[in-house]
Amino acid sequence: MSLIASTPVERMNAPYARRWQGLLVLCLSLLMVLMANTSLLVAAPDMTKDLGLSSSDLQWVIDGYTVPYAALMLVLGAVGDKYSRRGALVAGLVVFAAASVAGSLAHSAAAVIAARAVMGVGAAVVMPATLSLLVAMFPRAERARAITAWSATSGLAIAAGPLLAGWLLEDHGWGSTFLINVPIAAVAAVAALVLVPPSRAAVTGRLDLMGGLLSVLTVGSLVYMIIEGPHYGWGAAAVTAAVVAAAGLAAFVAWELRHPRPLLNLGMFRDRTFTGAVLAVLLFFLGAFGTIYYASQHLQFVLGYGPLETGTRLLPLAAAVFAGAVLTGRLTPRLGMKPVVVTGMVLGTIAIFLLTQVDSGSSYADFLPTLLLLGVAIGLSASPCTDTIMGAFPEAELGVGGGINDTALEFGGSLGIAVLGSVLATAYSDKLGAALAGHLPPAALATAQDSIGGALGVAEQVSRNPAGGPEQAHALVMAADSAFAHAVAHTSLVGGIILAVGTVLVALILPGRRPAPSEPEPERDEPETLALPVR
Repeated sequence: MSLIASTPVERMNAPYARRWQGLLVLCLSLLMVLMANTSLLVAAPDMTKDLGLSSSDLQWVIDGYTVPYAALMLVLGAVGDKYSRRGALVAGLVVFAAASVAGSLAHSAAAVIAARAVMGVGAAVVMPATLSLLVAMFPRAERARAITAWSATSGLAIAAGPLLAGWLLEDHGWGSTFLINVPIAAVAAVAALVLVPPSRAAVTGRLDLMGGLLSVLTVGSLVYMIIEGPHYGWGAAAVTAAVVAAAGLAAFVAWELRHPRPLLNLGMFRDRTFTGAVLAVLLFFLGAFGTIYYASQHLQFVLGYGPLETGTRLLPLAAAVFAGAVLTGRLTPRLGMKPVVVTGMVLGTIAIFLLTQVDSGSSYADFLPTLLLLGVAIGLSASPCTDTIMGAFPEAELGVGGGINDTALEFGGSLGIAVLGSVLATAYSDKLGAALAGHLPPAALATAQDSIGGALGVAEQVSRNPAGGPEQAHALVMAADSAFAHAVAHTSLVGGIILAVGTVLVALILPGRRPAPSEPEPERDEPETLALPVR
């Protein structure tokens, strides 16, 4: 069976015959990349105990993945466009699997963080490749449905990660949660070689290496600043990162504006639909990821659910994402992008505000409406925005388009976890400190204020004192639960306000109804190479 180079997909007489099977491969790859963070939410307590992680260590176990992931997506998407999108996908899967094995064997915080950073590099290759291959494989009339399925996979990852990790943690150590990725990556890599056609841009010219370097410097420094500042204080490291990010951004804009074939055409941001879609993705995932981050902690530490029980209780979120995806597939062609996206953001805002009512007596039933509404909101908003962003790029720049969409998603998620996580930690620490002042030795109080996990550890130590220890431990647990519930309510107020303001901004920026990106448009000048089997 030989391979030939075809004309662009949208100008072929017949679309690629195995495109829907290929979509399953792309969604499986996306699922793996997103589960790498969601599975860690339930593995964190075991990992903390086994490795003796401080709250700073645990934060960098999470964010060591995020920094390279967010920083490299744009430039690695362009590399995939130029050389091979399928090759990039397979290479990223291999890197991700190898780093996952290394992470499972790690015995120190530094080794885990290093493995997570390499996993982030692999993820930065995989994510833009999945979107660029999707758009290359599907004719324009089917892309909205394909992107809806791609977006709905994110909801499945939110629930599947904790569920699979929780199931493994019933009988195995935290290292097993890293090994989830290995069989998934192996299946996806082999299936990609069989079901996904080779694809690259036929006309790209020389890669804008300087623009790529400046984009990595800018985004990497910005994400580092967002993580470092709120959690560890605005010291020299955070201020230096802010200065580097500002200088890098200025240099990137100046370079791209004068480059004949820039990595990113900045003129695209004059299009209100494109800009509004990017901003919506960023702001929406800021609120969504931040909320899921602290809600899952409440389920485990305050309500006492185990890893598997926590994963099971996040399943309604995944079901709601699929319901929202079905709705958006029907509503967006009729109503247009703006009403659907803004409605989704309004629902997401309401979902977060509902958690302002959480207190020490709240149960899972108080979290369920938020999970359902947030899931529907993700399903409604994500795919129209992604469809709009990808539809704005010519065929030769699909990897860059995927990089922009995924960078906005990951940057928003990082911002949500860092900022809302910082608000949560501060509110919890202040509330618990006021309640326990004078009742614990300074060192024990500092440990309890550092995190609710630390408070539960102190309570366990206190309970071993036969002279009133169990009663004191119970009082400490009750105080920690009350402080954390207060912190969840306070953080939800802050998160709800942020998303409400973002919703208004997106509503003002997005123009009125225009043809959906999946509707026929004039053919573009830049062709793409898609190698297809001859039948």
